[in-house]
Amino acid sequence: MNMTENFVNKIGWMASVLGILMYFSYIDQIRLNILGHPGSIILPIVTTFNCSFWAFYAFFKTKRDWPLFVCNLPGIVLGIITAITAIIY
Repeated sequence: MNMTENFVNKIGWMASVLGILMYFSYIDQIRLNILGHPGSIILPIVTTFNCSFWAFYAFFKTKRDWPLFVCNLPGIVLGIITAITAIIY
């Protein structure tokens, strides 16, 4: 791996960390849903589908793209939980 590939790899992992932090913002919406202040169900459903497709893409590439795969997992889980709590509460 040359220096450019190493740099790009570090950028990929940093972007993954930032993506995970973005998906953790759903925790506040889950809390609001449980407290009886549900938000729109559209965004968490679209997030779940978007993250699922990106995760499948990253996992099934010839050379797996681990940063992309890892950063989309929380989006799938938290998107599902947010949608469920919006429906139930």
